Amino acid sequence: MCNHYRTRPDLIPSWREYIGWSLKLPEEPWADDVYPKRKGLIIRREAGAIATDVMSWGITRKMPGASGKIIEKAVTNVRNLDSPFWRSTLARPANRCLVPFTTFAEPTLEPHPDLGKKGEHWFRLPAYPVGAFAGIWRAGDRGNEYAFLTCEPCALVAPLHPKAMPVILHPEDYESWLAGDYDRACQLAQPFPSQLMAVETIWPAK
Repeated sequence: MCNHYRTRPDLIPSWREYIGWSLKLPEEPWADDVYPKRKGLIIRREAGAIATDVMSWGITRKMPGASGKIIEKAVTNVRNLDSPFWRSTLARPANRCLVPFTTFAEPTLEPHPDLGKKGEHWFRLPAYPVGAFAGIWRAGDRGNEYAFLTCEPCALVAPLHPKAMPVILHPEDYESWLAGDYDRACQLAQPFPSQLMAVETIWPAK
């Protein structure tokens, strides 16, 4: 699952013009190199208008641990859309959001033969200055939190990360994601076309 992505601030204005929305960037700082529990930039509807916001990446869930003790886990990737916990959130358009990204990473399956350390496969969308994950958000005890959906990997991602890939939305589907009904939202949870993606593998420095 994806637990590392980047959102270059200098590219947000070009994406804002590209998608045709007048977006005022938030004053609260947000990370451009995003890991779980860091603050990330999201776009959502607020009082019927498109707005930007800053939230913590990872929706807190309470669940049984190995010893049976209840633990809290920050869930960054959502796959089981039939789960009552996620379904209740996904069914409300007001709790859906776009998560802008410029690149996202998946760890290599094996370490580098010479370095002995794993690297990262960095994926991007060459045709778009910025892409957007299909996200959802919830109010938590520590403030608002978000996660994004995952799905079966496309042909480019599958050999490198066979478990899943983030749900990436086509720009023409942004409005449907933010405003459509539950069935339409689930229909959009599809692999992004391989021919519209590129990948570069980055290994740790010696």
